[in-house]
Amino acid sequence: MEFTTLNKSSDLSSGLGFSDLEAGGFEQIVVASDAAAGMRLVVAIHSTALGPAAGGLRIWPYASERDAVVDAMRLAQGMTLKYAAAGVDLGGGKAVLVGKPLGPVEGEARMRAVGRVVESLGGRFRIGADVGSTLDDMEHIFTETDHVNTLPEDLGGVGDISYATARGTVAAMRACAERAWGRGDLRGRRIAVQGLGMVGEKAARMLADQGAELIIADIDDDRVARVTRESGARPVAPEEIHRQDVDVFAPFALGAVVNDDTIGEIKAKVVVGSANNVLAEDRHAHELVDRGIIYGVDFIANAGGAIYDADRLRKGGFVARRALAKVDAIGDRIRQTFQVADAERITPLGAAYRLAERRLADFSAKRAGACRFG
Repeated sequence: MEFTTLNKSSDLSSGLGFSDLEAGGFEQIVVASDAAAGMRLVVAIHSTALGPAAGGLRIWPYASERDAVVDAMRLAQGMTLKYAAAGVDLGGGKAVLVGKPLGPVEGEARMRAVGRVVESLGGRFRIGADVGSTLDDMEHIFTETDHVNTLPEDLGGVGDISYATARGTVAAMRACAERAWGRGDLRGRRIAVQGLGMVGEKAARMLADQGAELIIADIDDDRVARVTRESGARPVAPEEIHRQDVDVFAPFALGAVVNDDTIGEIKAKVVVGSANNVLAEDRHAHELVDRGIIYGVDFIANAGGAIYDADRLRKGGFVARRALAKVDAIGDRIRQTFQVADAERITPLGAAYRLAERRLADFSAKRAGACRFG
């Protein structure tokens, strides 16, 4: 196993140096490789202010080491904001694995190598599932370390958390609908769902059950056919989904889908989904406001799975009713971003940053106060 830690005395071969780490407020970035296991991993720890950094394992065939590091950093920052805004006592981190997903048998050696990296961090980082990784992967990682959030129920975890992510995103969508049209009922609303992965497919079913009219897109034709058959949705090509004449554009795939090329083509009144980093750049939040488009901030809207998963770390262990109540409260947090945005004349994204930053500041102040003696 080989490790490279990004710090003041070492630069990564990707070209990222300590200045990049310092500018983003990162605590630690580790690049680890295990040739025998076929593993090349980046772990980014952004903040442990609220508790151990936590974040999922994303598996993706990155074109370069730099791309992997940048994505890990971007996603780790998002996790800090997600947990802070959700009121969960965890910090922000992320792990990304360079490559393609493997099955539970052939991927065991690679996942156990990931587990050894997590264990080497001494509890500063807790890993979970994300794009490309599964509960089987988490079980292999758990063989090497106890610092795993997402686990099957037979190992003490809560199982598949994608339902909670979908449920929280739909709650956020209802809050956005209330902002846009005065009521949160989604019946009859035309919704374009981009991406039918574990979360997107579940969300599509929930929306269909609530009477929404769905337009869907995914690169997996089998998923599209299944959701079309089960929900009566209308499929379109992936490159056309954001252009649809709909009430809500709901990104459930990868991020940066609202960018300089797409923003002028969006006809929806609302943009909200579970994808991380929906906006390519923060300035696009201002452009959405200028265009009269309501944005349900991604790191609040998609926090359901993280909230649900983290409940088992609370004293007394997992309580499903309590966990789901916090997931459903995502709608109230979205409404709070609109209230702050109106009061302070900023974008909903700016308001979400304020909410997260205030909790981090309050927590730091309370901790400092508790440590004063004499």
